Amino acid sequence: MTMDKSFDAADAEARIAAEWERRNAFAAGANARRSETFTVMIPPPNVTGSLHIGHALNNTLQDILVRWHRMRGFDTLWQPGQDHAGIATQMVVERRMAERGEPGRREIGRDAFTAKIWDWKRESGDTIINQLKRLGASADWSRNAFTMSGAPGAPAGEEGNFHDAVIRVFVDLYNKGIIYRGKRLVNWDPHFETAISDLEVENREVPGHMWHFKYPLAGGETYEYVERDEDGRVTLRETRDYISIATTRPETMLGDGAVAVHPSDARYAPIVGKLVEIPVGPKEHRRLIPIITDEYPDPDFGSGAVKITGAHDFNDYGVAMRNGIPLYALMDGKGAMRADGLSYADSAAIASRAAAGEDVGDVTAVNLVPDDLRGLDRFDARKRVIDAITAEGLAVTYLHREIEPETGAEHLERRPVIDAKPIMQPFGDRSGVVIEPMLTDQWFVDTKRIVEPALEAVRSGRTEILPEQHKKVYFNWLENIEPWTISRQLWWGHQIPVWYGPSQKDGSFDYSETVQFCAATEQDVMNLAQAHYGDQVSIGFWDEGGTKHDPNSVVVELHRDPDVLDTWFSSGLWPIGTLGWPKKTPELERYFPTDVLVTGFDIIFFWVARMMMMQLEVVGDVPFRTVYVHGLVRDEKGAKMSKSKGNVIDPLTLVDAYGADALRFTLTSMAAMGRDPKLGPKHVEVNRNFVTKIWNATRFAEMNGVRGGGVRPQPSHTVNRWIIGETARILMAVDEALAAYRFNDAATGLYAFVWGKVCDWYVEFAKPLFDGDHAEETRATMGWVLDQCFAMLHPIMPFVTEELWALTGDRDRMLVHGDWPELGADMIDAEADRQMNWVIALIEGVRSARAQMGVPAGAKLDLVVTEADAAARAALAANGPLIERLARVNPAADGVAGKGMIAVSVQGASFALPIGDVIDVAAETARLQKAEAKLRKDADGLSKRLSNPKFVENADAEVIEETTGKLAALEDDIARLQAALAQLAAM
Repeated sequence: MTMDKSFDAADAEARIAAEWERRNAFAAGANARRSETFTVMIPPPNVTGSLHIGHALNNTLQDILVRWHRMRGFDTLWQPGQDHAGIATQMVVERRMAERGEPGRREIGRDAFTAKIWDWKRESGDTIINQLKRLGASADWSRNAFTMSGAPGAPAGEEGNFHDAVIRVFVDLYNKGIIYRGKRLVNWDPHFETAISDLEVENREVPGHMWHFKYPLAGGETYEYVERDEDGRVTLRETRDYISIATTRPETMLGDGAVAVHPSDARYAPIVGKLVEIPVGPKEHRRLIPIITDEYPDPDFGSGAVKITGAHDFNDYGVAMRNGIPLYALMDGKGAMRADGLSYADSAAIASRAAAGEDVGDVTAVNLVPDDLRGLDRFDARKRVIDAITAEGLAVTYLHREIEPETGAEHLERRPVIDAKPIMQPFGDRSGVVIEPMLTDQWFVDTKRIVEPALEAVRSGRTEILPEQHKKVYFNWLENIEPWTISRQLWWGHQIPVWYGPSQKDGSFDYSETVQFCAATEQDVMNLAQAHYGDQVSIGFWDEGGTKHDPNSVVVELHRDPDVLDTWFSSGLWPIGTLGWPKKTPELERYFPTDVLVTGFDIIFFWVARMMMMQLEVVGDVPFRTVYVHGLVRDEKGAKMSKSKGNVIDPLTLVDAYGADALRFTLTSMAAMGRDPKLGPKHVEVNRNFVTKIWNATRFAEMNGVRGGGVRPQPSHTVNRWIIGETARILMAVDEALAAYRFNDAATGLYAFVWGKVCDWYVEFAKPLFDGDHAEETRATMGWVLDQCFAMLHPIMPFVTEELWALTGDRDRMLVHGDWPELGADMIDAEADRQMNWVIALIEGVRSARAQMGVPAGAKLDLVVTEADAAARAALAANGPLIERLARVNPAADGVAGKGMIAVSVQGASFALPIGDVIDVAAETARLQKAEAKLRKDADGLSKRLSNPKFVENADAEVIEETTGKLAALEDDIARLQAALAQLAAM
């Protein structure tokens, strides 16, 4: 078959991908010729997701490792799958229902709503899987997993064990006391009315305000307030009857439990322990709260005094816990001020008793929102609180002076102190609404009980994290770990397997106080409940649409916890869950622990650390032996990609424009360990040209009768012996780089070899050999070398190499199942290597000199040998025709350097090129001087930047290194120009 003039990526990629799938080429164990296994778990993308550039990098690197091991004969498994993405999926389906005018989820009920989600999943849930296939990802798609497989209500085709695995682990950890229910502060999304993880919170800088308010001392008490400068001199002394605080969220003042100052803050020492009045709410029920000391307040920030609202701020929560301050919840799940609970008067009375040190028990029913604010949106309530405090004269003020332009009259006015400044505010990454810290009942994992094995595994090296710096992130989070909130107030997900029944009091049932029953099935729950209540009681399950509980009935109605588990909990079991656990499947026995996890730095603690804890707790082994953490793909200027900046790069757009191979090679060549790749379309275009170069070189070979598929030849010609050695050398370098996860070194090494050594030098060297005594060995060598190139490039560029493999030989299998080359240092012919590298150095030296001096391309120069040792003369004699053709010189002849000549030196020899008659020396001198001046100006600019202390102090290390490299390159160019100018001057 004659090759086309160019590679049609769009046609070939679709055709080749379909053939791989038809042959089930990526199945676990495919092409296995050795007993060792190699297993990679895909970080499961959200079922709602579509391919972004981070996915493209992550999956390209995984695919390189998998294809490399598969070709080497390992029993490989790349396990694919998707996460059910609780919030994201529920949002997508609810939005679709609203667009169609359908009733909402609460109207249709939980079962009907989850059925709609399964319908959506069947229609649209494979989008990202199909996109990964376009990228060439060679995962075992027949094993595609889903974190909700096997869940109740799952339709046909969604059978599986994952739900059973998740529920079993929950029940086991519950019975061990590691999972428990409690009240803690969580990130709360008022739009979705659920707790969310830190990863789902996006902190944005927004315009904000800081209001300053007075908290009057109880009983009108006063104290002497004294401020001093750094030298201890008094700068302000006055009598005050208040302490001032600053807040960005005045509506939370209603739930204050204390005002805190730093123990070292002498300004407030006289009033520590005294009570102050919260300046908001009905005057007859104003609450008093204590002034306490804690390490949290910063004496140098604002007034140094901080109001403590433990139920609505994470830092305040810590202060409240350390000091026994009550926690008063002010808002409901929608972010509105509470309208439930006790009356304001009763609530304020209880809170006042608590502030006085009395134990008032559970304060859940206490609602400290005044009647006129109840039910208001939190931001509307904020305005009312500010207005009320200001109207009462309890806002901290400053004296504003204003002069009338016409009359010159002076007006003095007291105005509230309001600092307008940017603040960092948390938003839900999916809802886009401001997140509210909320004190709610949630389910937690007591992580301190399961964290130590995960720490020990990395400390001991059972699991290695690369690059090294990411170990610090891992250790820092785990060594300071907090309880893990695992419940979400959603309907899409693994429903928590806990049922509640009434407590028993005096022969009746009290449904206001409950007993928990945790089990994997309803039958197991009934058995637990029967054992608890006794045989005389009938056990049933409460239907939310049915009758209310009857406390005098002999039928106990159990109701299930409506919450679902956080997706990080289920995905924390990804390694074992996808391999069939809790069953002892052959896959689990063979492929676990897995070998490598390739992931981004942003989920080291959210996912990597949790998988480590979960697998070690559940099955007693690490989930993976190596964690490779890649960088964040940035735009070509180094900026983080974001929709708001408009610099997001769609990988599929790049695939459409340049082909998947070009994108994959670009990402790989940029994947330096510990660095963030900087990507732009021009980079991909360059590597599309690399694809074209390989295609053209192969087409040239075909036109000269070259075919692949042969055994390694044993050539006699120096050129052929040399290229075989170079092939062995690059293979060893690629193997070493991939084994060390230096993906960029593998890619750039192959680029230099394939483009430079094979497509340029070897093709040029081979041209005259096709017509001589060495024609057949050259055809055999070129066919064999190209085969090795296709094989070595295949993990990075699978489509074009698969196509070329099929077109250039009669193969018994596709390249995806081809043999990885096995070449060693013994294949390097030292003499051929020395001789051809000498020839290349001479040709490059002559070409460089010609270009630098402006010698016309068509001019053929004499090559004067001024000095040469025996080895150089032997190389010159053996390769004269090659040198003459490629350097555009006449046959070499001995002579001496003279006027009008320039020098070229290589190892063991010196040459002179007479150019005086073919160039205008004056014009070339002027040209080079102009070029030198421009380079020197650029170099001076970079040098000044690097000598600027502010630049060195503020710039990223990567920017400094890049600038230093640019300066060094400029200085090298300047040195070359100066040498050329010196030669011109001597002419």
